[in-house]
Amino acid sequence: MQNTRKFLAIAGALTLLGWAHTAQSSPFDISDWNCEGNCGTAAADGDISLSPFGSSEYGWISTANGVDTEGLGIGNETTGSTITSPLFDANQGDELSFNFNYVTSDGGGFSDYAWALLLDENLEPAAQLFTARTNPGGNTVPGFELPEPDADVALDPSETPIIAGAPEWSPLGNSSGSCFGDGCGYTDWIESVFSFDEDGTFALQFGVVNWNDEAFQSGLAFDGATIAGRDIGDDAPGEIPLPATLALFLTGLAAMVGIRRKHTV
Repeated sequence: MQNTRKFLAIAGALTLLGWAHTAQSSPFDISDWNCEGNCGTAAADGDISLSPFGSSEYGWISTANGVDTEGLGIGNETTGSTITSPLFDANQGDELSFNFNYVTSDGGGFSDYAWALLLDENLEPAAQLFTARTNPGGNTVPGFELPEPDADVALDPSETPIIAGAPEWSPLGNSSGSCFGDGCGYTDWIESVFSFDEDGTFALQFGVVNWNDEAFQSGLAFDGATIAGRDIGDDAPGEIPLPATLALFLTGLAAMVGIRRKHTV
């Protein structure tokens, strides 16, 4: 009996550890997201590492090969990209969280910017989740002269200057490794957490835009977009299905217990 218990404990631990590793090392899935412009996924690339969330690939959008866009509508926006998640349900008290990293080769008076918006079920803005903007003289997040994040948003860190330099990152296209003026670089990974104060149906949108010209590109890496601990886009909101390996282990455990009871009768 003692040996059987040890075997079950070890088998269960190994199975759960294997499941956790598989779950956390999968790539960020944007296959059901709506991209306008230039979007993709990438492993660690140049100056941009994998995120603390632990996916094997993060999502990204870039102004390189982008499309005409109004961005947040502050004026002088030219080309960029947006990506919008599938609609998801949220309950009061749920938390929406994700990680992001703003990357720019454009400085000086050409202040590109990036953002995240919570959209309602009609895809209209419901909350500003963060802004990031090239800023040679201060913090890049939150972005200067851009809308403030919603009061229910917590950023970690709350204010972030740029890690200066000419960032090496493939999504910047021909601008990778280049820099115009002061303010180029990347923020490194920042976490954004938003707490819902009401039930509803929503979507998450990331965007990045060139400002005042179409040269020297900027981009945004993002990862770990979850609502109440589950991936955005899960088919059954509020339900977390058992992974196949865990379900198989539990089935085997039940069978072994049955066998043990049969032999002790």
